[in-house]
Amino acid sequence: MLDNLKNYHIILASNSPRRRELLGGLGLDFEVRTLPGVDESYPDTLEGSQIPLYIAREKAEAYRGLLRENELMITADTIVWLDGRVLGKPRDEAEAVQMLRDMAGRTHEVYTGVCLTTPAHQRSFSAGTRVRFASLSDEEIDYYVSRFHPLDKAGAYGVQEWIGYVGVEHIEGSYFNVMGLPVQRLYQELKQM
Repeated sequence: MLDNLKNYHIILASNSPRRRELLGGLGLDFEVRTLPGVDESYPDTLEGSQIPLYIAREKAEAYRGLLRENELMITADTIVWLDGRVLGKPRDEAEAVQMLRDMAGRTHEVYTGVCLTTPAHQRSFSAGTRVRFASLSDEEIDYYVSRFHPLDKAGAYGVQEWIGYVGVEHIEGSYFNVMGLPVQRLYQELKQM
């Protein structure tokens, strides 16, 4: 599979253990390479799926000058979108609790932008998934936040963790996108490289 990539050294530019796990699930050999301090800001005129797509491209530009001829780099960014606003990574446990309260009993979108970059070419795409949360009690939210410390996760939750087991009522779209990398779509895009 993906014989078209045999001449590429694949690089995942991400600190996310979930992205590493998901990309590894495609059976690809890859190296993780990260740069400190990559800017993840975006123009406030962007909305929804435009935001992580912009950030994934900006991450790619930060690395592009460091790529060797045979390297293919994957950059990605994921956000949670609720009521026309981004729920990024919470600053502290209090903000994590508030995010989960805001999403409880409601539907939100999870958007991931992905950028595939070689020294000569670039492809990018975004994927969206709608997630419906059940009503969650303060006790359930506090339990999750205090035990799982979701401060490194957009929207303050990992769908693959306890909160996903008890809180997610319905998903429309890619489950793996909610984890941080839409691997089925990524596979299709890699076939086109």
